[in-house]
Amino acid sequence: MTNRIGLYPGSFDPITNGHIDIIKRSLRVVDKLVIGIAVNVGKTGLFSLKEREKLVLSDIKNLGLEEFVEVRSFEGLLVNYAKKIDAKIIVRGLRAVTDFEYEFQMTGMNSRLDSSIETVFLMASENQQFISSRLVKEIFTFGGDISSFVSSNVLKEMQIQKLNNK
Repeated sequence: MTNRIGLYPGSFDPITNGHIDIIKRSLRVVDKLVIGIAVNVGKTGLFSLKEREKLVLSDIKNLGLEEFVEVRSFEGLLVNYAKKIDAKIIVRGLRAVTDFEYEFQMTGMNSRLDSSIETVFLMASENQQFISSRLVKEIFTFGGDISSFVSSNVLKEMQIQKLNNK
């Protein structure tokens, strides 16, 4: 029997408790999950690619999920990367209708590129639906408390980042 490999792509800048929720719940659907941290050359993030990989891996290890979850970075078309790692399932989290509109379009394009790869949507848990990396960064920038949105590890690294950028 072959393992069902899933790919959960994103920028994870930073990884939030909403991402963690989707990661944990996706393990009910796949045997192995690859968290694909996307390289976005047109966008500068809060954390470098290596820093994001380290933060995601640290959160995965703290949850004891490293046996089932790998953290890798990738560049280029999502479908091509999914084929490269033999993933047959792309996992996407949905928070609201606006997420669905974008994801619906992307799923259609991905399906046209390779119809053997399925996209599975997981609705964000009720207490995670409003969390986004963008909002977490914005709240943090203006001095708000983000401790309920990210792990203590991510919060610490964000504080260090803020001090280093002063």
